[in-house]
Amino acid sequence: MSGKIRVLVIDDEAAILRFLKPALEANNYELTSAATVSEGIKRIAAETPDVVLLDLGLPDGDGKDVIRRAREWSDLPIIVLSARDREAEKIEALDLGADDYVNKPFNVGELLARMRTALRHRMQRKAEIPVLRVGDLEVDAVRHEQRALAPTSGLRRRNSSFCLFWRGMRDAS
Repeated sequence: MSGKIRVLVIDDEAAILRFLKPALEANNYELTSAATVSEGIKRIAAETPDVVLLDLGLPDGDGKDVIRRAREWSDLPIIVLSARDREAEKIEALDLGADDYVNKPFNVGELLARMRTALRHRMQRKAEIPVLRVGDLEVDAVRHEQRALAPTSGLRRRNSSFCLFWRGMRDAS
């Protein structure tokens, strides 16, 4: 376990993966990918990612089938990244269970904010606390960060072993 937020990108465009990989990794996300509906469904089931970024136009079918199938057993956040901009497409994807819809091309900063929001909403649905405060320590479960509220405590901004502990505690519940 890496302590990073696991992102599954289901998209057959290599350019999107080349664009997303460095941006996500620089922000403490671990990226895996799938290029088809069937591979995406298998990876969701086998790898249990924290969030899915999903294109609708895939070579073996419509990405909406991934939403439909994943919602049979999972509440993981699914954010659609698609060039389809028809309102009916957006409404259908959201009604099937997508948590958000972002049109291509998109800004990475906005995508990261939407991912944080989707993860925060999932935690709230599970009655988890995204930010835990104990004494002079604050732990942000979404960003995998710890902060010392008292300047003299000497804690580093990020501590991967503590984040691993926190993630293990979260996953155990």
